[in-house]
Amino acid sequence: MKKYLGLFLCVLLLAGVLAGCGNNAEKAPAPSETETTKLVVGATAQPHAEILEQVVPVLAKDGIELEVKVFTDYVQLNPALQEGQIDANFFQHVPYLEDYNANNNTELVWTVKVHTEPMGVYSKKITDITKLADGATVGIPNDATNGGRALAVLEKAGIIKLKEGAGITATDADIVENPKNVKITMMDAAMLPRTLDDADICVINSNYALEADLNPVNDSIFMEDKDSPFANVIAVKSENKDNEAIKKLGAALQTPEIKKFIEDTYQGACVPAF
Repeated sequence: MKKYLGLFLCVLLLAGVLAGCGNNAEKAPAPSETETTKLVVGATAQPHAEILEQVVPVLAKDGIELEVKVFTDYVQLNPALQEGQIDANFFQHVPYLEDYNANNNTELVWTVKVHTEPMGVYSKKITDITKLADGATVGIPNDATNGGRALAVLEKAGIIKLKEGAGITATDADIVENPKNVKITMMDAAMLPRTLDDADICVINSNYALEADLNPVNDSIFMEDKDSPFANVIAVKSENKDNEAIKKLGAALQTPEIKKFIEDTYQGACVPAF
């Protein structure tokens, strides 16, 4: 009898141990539930980094830890991406990206369009673009595509006329009519807001206007059409275009919630491009 009782107790003990193991197995999360993918995205501060911050909690639910790395000089962002310092960047429009690839023998690609920043003309000396004086000094960005874009804005404002077909890489050499004899000065785009103290007008990208506490809608004296083709995009190295985390980032940036954030926050200074 004692023999059978001992055997019975052993069976009960073994069953309890196995049951305990089973319960622990049920409570332990599957490996896939605990895995986190880190994604480092470089961006300029406004509005790009601000927009990216909105999707940090959204991506966290998908197991993606998004780190937003802010750059003060956008010229550094494509080299940082090419060198693998960041996984993606968000600051540029497609013509700028294409020009960078052509001049640097790189194959960076864009994945999604997020917003457009209409370029504006600003001044501390006049409030009406038609009152620009003869011989006025005009500051524009010194990179190829934004410089050409700024000249197109000046043409639209009636200040100059460019030769036909000059395109987005136009330079001051492409000016065929300059009735006010304005003097074009090209400089680093980030310096343009500070140049307003000296120049008569400056053509400034909206991100740098915002960083300088200029409201593109209220403070500019002329603004590029809102249907501008210069949509800002997420860019990655070509081999990472189909990366799952990159795809989820793109999807998160093209939701109704992000569209509303852009419209409500920037009030026309940035326009959703999706």
